[in-house]
Amino acid sequence: MTNLRTELPMRINAGCQIAYDCPQPTPMLLMISPHPSRLPDVVGPHEMRFDPPIPFRDYQDSFGNTCTRIVAPPGRLTITTRFQVQDSGLPDDVTRAAWQRPIEQLPDEMLIYLLGSRYCDTDKLTDLAWSLFGQAASGWDRVQAICDYAHERIAFGYEHASATRSASEAFFERRGVCRDYAHLAVALCRCVNVPARYCTGYLGDIGMPPPYGPMDFAAWFEVYLDDCWHTFDARNNMPRIGRILMARGRDATDVAIATTFGPCTLAGFQVFTDEVV
Repeated sequence: MTNLRTELPMRINAGCQIAYDCPQPTPMLLMISPHPSRLPDVVGPHEMRFDPPIPFRDYQDSFGNTCTRIVAPPGRLTITTRFQVQDSGLPDDVTRAAWQRPIEQLPDEMLIYLLGSRYCDTDKLTDLAWSLFGQAASGWDRVQAICDYAHERIAFGYEHASATRSASEAFFERRGVCRDYAHLAVALCRCVNVPARYCTGYLGDIGMPPPYGPMDFAAWFEVYLDDCWHTFDARNNMPRIGRILMARGRDATDVAIATTFGPCTLAGFQVFTDEVV
């Protein structure tokens, strides 16, 4: 953590450009807007453009995320979003004293984050989780031990990306990308009765030393401890500066950047997150 700075507030430019080739009109669901919780930090307009221009409509899903509905026309559609946020410039909080509430005392709305989901197949990892972490101190230290384990268990590589890999498959294959780290950590947390949810958004290299890798959307997770949500990142396994949340859910199914309802081909993909200097 010695490379992370803690300076005055900063501004961050963020956005993406995604292109699809569609052989026919194709309904799509997009999650590329800042999460409503970050809207107070957005400076100026949040711009979303479509080339060619098409109608679109926003709504909030059951997890509180902003979703955009469109129908992509036949041919190539280019989707561009751009915005600027004010950020504290501080790394993620570390609250080592955060405690774990017993299941019977959890609020009702937290129980869904203890259940298995499409990519967090807790039924296949429960015995492993209790054998590894059942004796660890509950609360923050237990979650950090899980984060450390997922970080060490999986070898990162963009060539290892898979849209169908579950948490248990990431455990056995020992390779993946940031979503696999998050899925494994979320599943293990749920197995030992810690409510956990999957997050996606922008995370640049602010405060980190070079060399810098290619920019992409990032995945991390949050756990419910001390009667509030805390950020953990099994991929990086250290506090980072400048996270811009887009969406939260049970796993990647709930927060997909684009869900397409018909055949189409990804023709271009670019993400940027840069400190304004």
